[in-house]
Amino acid sequence: MVSTLTLVIGGVVLLVLIIILAVIVLLYNGLVGKRNRVQDASAQIDVQLKRRYDLIPNLVETVKGYMKYERGVLTQVTQLRSSIITGNMQDKAAANNQLSQALKSIFAVAENYPQLKADETYKNLQEQLMDTEDKIAFVRTSYNDYVLDYNNAVQQFPSSMIAGAFHFSRTEFFQAPEAEKEPIKVDLTSDAAQQQGQAAAQAQAPEPAAAKPSAAPKRGRKPKAPKAP
Repeated sequence: MVSTLTLVIGGVVLLVLIIILAVIVLLYNGLVGKRNRVQDASAQIDVQLKRRYDLIPNLVETVKGYMKYERGVLTQVTQLRSSIITGNMQDKAAANNQLSQALKSIFAVAENYPQLKADETYKNLQEQLMDTEDKIAFVRTSYNDYVLDYNNAVQQFPSSMIAGAFHFSRTEFFQAPEAEKEPIKVDLTSDAAQQQGQAAAQAQAPEPAAAKPSAAPKRGRKPKAPKAP
């Protein structure tokens, strides 16, 4: 017959195994939950980036009657589209930074056109784009918080052992690389288009009154000095 000591030892071992298994399950499920929150926040960033991308052509269509900047903007947006839609998080962050600079350039130039600033469509698009910028900033902050929590779990003991065994890897933050943190100069037009924009702005200003040319002295003989008496 099995001794009581053997039963006790077997029971203790079984209890320890159950506890270890429960800890593994808890750690694994915790990592899955943290990773899912990161993925959900990443999807929210994609939604806002896509929304802004869809608004930009409408903005260009509105402003093109006032300034010849639509080609440069559309070309730049097209080049950045693949990074926004399919790139990794660093690509999306860099593209987001460049698009922000492009929009700032458009809004700055629009200040020279009072009729454009008063256009209801333009004002509505500007408000939507600014609202989208705020939402991007909010979801970016949430995403980075979730990434920090998840990366800590991946690297800290004992969850790091489960992360290594089940191939949980660190996730990158949503932030521009060091090179992209510097101010970006966006050239949206050619020299000819810039000259057209300057000419349009000058056309709105009243022309100064032309000064009358002063009458030139007539050429003739010098008057003779009077003779002394």
